[in-house]
Amino acid sequence: MSHKQLKLGTMIHGVGHGWGEWRHPDALSDASVNFSFYKQQAQLAEAAKFDFAFIADSLHIHAKSSPHYLNRFEPLTILSALAAVTEHIGLVATVTVSYTEPFQVARQLASLDHISGGRAGWNVVTSWLSGTADNFGKAGHPPHAERYRIAHEHVAVVQGLWDSWEDDAFVRDKASGQFFDPEKLHTLNHQGEFFKVKGPLNIARSAQGQPLIFQAGTSEDGRNFAARTADAIFVSPEGFNDAQAYYLDLKLRAKQAGRNPDDLAILPGIRPIVGRDAADAEERYQQALALTSIDDALVALGRPFNDYDFSRHELDAPFPDLGDLGSNSHKGTSDQLKQLARDQGLTLRQVALRFAAPRRDFVGTPEQVADALQHWFDHQAADGFIVNTLLPDGLQRFTELVVPVLQQRGLFREEYSGKTLREHFDLAVPRNRYSQRREHSAVA
Repeated sequence: MSHKQLKLGTMIHGVGHGWGEWRHPDALSDASVNFSFYKQQAQLAEAAKFDFAFIADSLHIHAKSSPHYLNRFEPLTILSALAAVTEHIGLVATVTVSYTEPFQVARQLASLDHISGGRAGWNVVTSWLSGTADNFGKAGHPPHAERYRIAHEHVAVVQGLWDSWEDDAFVRDKASGQFFDPEKLHTLNHQGEFFKVKGPLNIARSAQGQPLIFQAGTSEDGRNFAARTADAIFVSPEGFNDAQAYYLDLKLRAKQAGRNPDDLAILPGIRPIVGRDAADAEERYQQALALTSIDDALVALGRPFNDYDFSRHELDAPFPDLGDLGSNSHKGTSDQLKQLARDQGLTLRQVALRFAAPRRDFVGTPEQVADALQHWFDHQAADGFIVNTLLPDGLQRFTELVVPVLQQRGLFREEYSGKTLREHFDLAVPRNRYSQRREHSAVA
């Protein structure tokens, strides 16, 4: 039995990742604002012993946004509700650093961490859609490089605030009347380029010390940020070779940043389609494919290019020369798409369908899907996966059919060994920075 095991998360994404998935005959068309749906999906993943459930987010919509983006729950709110109806599964919320204050984020995530008994994670994003600025009274959207400087400082401030109280600060001695030890309360007094935050935070650390940090960095700035600060990284590779190159690059960057590369979990997002046999798998793949129209694919393709309107170009002409378009939005993905089109001489139609249509990497029988997952895991392309399903019963199929195969192979747990997200990831509870200093000064 392999000592190292896969990490598995699920993205609970309401009516679906794309524009047409809500139209499937079995889809719940109000899933994105249906608590029963979220509860059912989280409990399904927990019954299969998944490490975490993940809620994606963005703060800007327009009339052509995907149905899920148009009408959905705010991540911290829905995860707080899910914390009350689950016991073990981690709860990871997407929260932007570009349009929030560190004190607010620190407090909200610490609250989720306490409500859940130490199961919270923060997916740190910098926001790439420039229209977000219009919803927050900002003159403009920060440039790409500046967004990552904001991110470094924001995360550092949040983590500093999370250490405001040492773990044994609250004495709660009724006889003496002492509620807390004032020597174990610490004020941050941060003054930086973007934020000025005094502190302390008005909530203590949780059972896991601090929530885990998740990130999705594909650009140069994003990779460096993730390698230095993240406990786990989401990635959307083009295929196995791309995933393996990314994995090795990020592990090397983590090592160069003075970290143990094993403390950084790299988790490609996948959209598996599981059939009971080959014919069933193919039939289900065709169902998923039928939900992707070329019009929707063009809108989907526009997102990493800051919602660029590709319908103005000839579909079967070579992919248009867009210059620097996308470099200040989703830089990593937009650069990747431009490179792919150049390298393979693709038309706009081909790029759009390649981007929006389901890939075949993880389509097949339970054994075939498990084989593909194991191949990526064994050959340093992934430490685990985030399962984002394409069909309404996709997560159920994966948990009922694929997970048992992974368990039989010793690749995935059969029972939870801990209760916190940090324990699921085999990560130590971080020492409170102030208690460490106290110990050092005592020794000195």
